Amino acid sequence: MATINNNYLKLKAGYLFPEIARRVNTFAEAHPEAKIIKLGIGDVTEPLPEACRQAIIKAVEEMGDRSTFKGYGPEQGYGWLREKIAAEDFQARGCDIDASEIFISDGSKCDTGNILDIFGHDNTIAVTDPVYPVYVDTNVMAGNTGDVNEKGEYEGLVYLPITAENNFTAELPTQKVDLIYLCFPNNPTGATATKEYLQTWVDYAKANDAIILFDAAYEAFITDASLPHS
Repeated sequence: MATINNNYLKLKAGYLFPEIARRVNTFAEAHPEAKIIKLGIGDVTEPLPEACRQAIIKAVEEMGDRSTFKGYGPEQGYGWLREKIAAEDFQARGCDIDASEIFISDGSKCDTGNILDIFGHDNTIAVTDPVYPVYVDTNVMAGNTGDVNEKGEYEGLVYLPITAENNFTAELPTQKVDLIYLCFPNNPTGATATKEYLQTWVDYAKANDAIILFDAAYEAFITDASLPHS
């Protein structure tokens, strides 16, 4: 008999953002006159830049011509794109990153879950609190946690509080952990991290043979030249 992945049953009532949407819709139906300021999921608010729009149009036209049509691309992404990313995003900033070290994926949320496939189930995992829900939920579904307790926390995860008292930057764990999720500028607080602060995490990771999973989704919002982007 086929069985299911029982780890999915550990998930709490619902994924955060659909639950927010459900409550917003319920409120909107009851109060149609209300102008709701939505601070839930980070949706986009501006149209595509003209350069992007024109590039997409050009690519679609190429796909409509037999002489320029392309099927499946290389499994790690087109070489020209990987070379551009290496040159403009890394080498231009003094980082020794080669195009061979870069692959093109279908998005960061998928990567957040998929990267767990290369790690074992016996790792101790640290997440900040609050945290982007995907970090926690993907580990729950992968079987890397225990059940949720009365505080809404999963057994097996090390929670690192981020509060006004610590300037919304988590303190180093007091125990040894193996995988560490960090996000700066932070989701959901917006806090940024200095080079000195991140250095303490790198030092901790080296000392404990730990791996930092660093989410730099919002690095483009950094305007202070003294703050690192990764």
